[in-house]
Amino acid sequence: MPSVTSPARDEAGIRAYYDEFARTYERARHAGYHALIDDLEVEFASRFLHGGEVLEVGCGTGLLLQRLAAHASRAVGVDLSPGMLEKARERGLEVHEASATALPFDDASFDVTCAFKVLPHVPDLKAALAEMARVTRPGGILLVELYNPMSLRGLLKRFGPAGRIGETTRESAVFTRFDPPWRLAESLPRGCEILDSRGVRIVTPVAAVLKLPIVGGLIERAERRLSDTKMSVFGGFWIAAVAKRE
Repeated sequence: MPSVTSPARDEAGIRAYYDEFARTYERARHAGYHALIDDLEVEFASRFLHGGEVLEVGCGTGLLLQRLAAHASRAVGVDLSPGMLEKARERGLEVHEASATALPFDDASFDVTCAFKVLPHVPDLKAALAEMARVTRPGGILLVELYNPMSLRGLLKRFGPAGRIGETTRESAVFTRFDPPWRLAESLPRGCEILDSRGVRIVTPVAAVLKLPIVGGLIERAERRLSDTKMSVFGGFWIAAVAKRE
């Protein structure tokens, strides 16, 4: 079984969590650790966009979606949190309030459908993947990111104290699941196949280490070099490029 932390399993609880998180979400996300994670995600996604239409499931404040839009003819986002979407709309992005398990789009609407740091917070992973596949065109790509228990981050999240994400809320307040890379294939809908993968945050023990002189730069370079090697299976964030064959 995948490792899970639970409390707020319902969508109302998750929505409240992210509405509060929206107030401070971007406070430290434009440099250092968070910027490195975002860079590695966007760089991987850009390999598959090729000017097509992209949907980001769980777009949050639109930080990644805005960057993905530079590689796409159309970029659309959905999120469960009105608070997050308000920030995304301020960026001029096309976004909609919706659940990952009930996307408000017709079948085969997008060339690439992606989800970063989102699916681990969706209790029904198979349903979310089925929806992502449904709205993706045949021959298109799903970009699926999991939280990996086989990583330094996974160990810290499992045994360390819950981090604070807002003025009153801790990470433990929301459903979170950790799935090893091999479990994705078991959850994919028929006609979908893993093509490629990338590991993100492989050797970084804690975010603060990237702020250290010299050491921080060495670790950042190591993260970039290791992300597409066999070491990728130890990434705290594991991303798979999944082809929809039919």
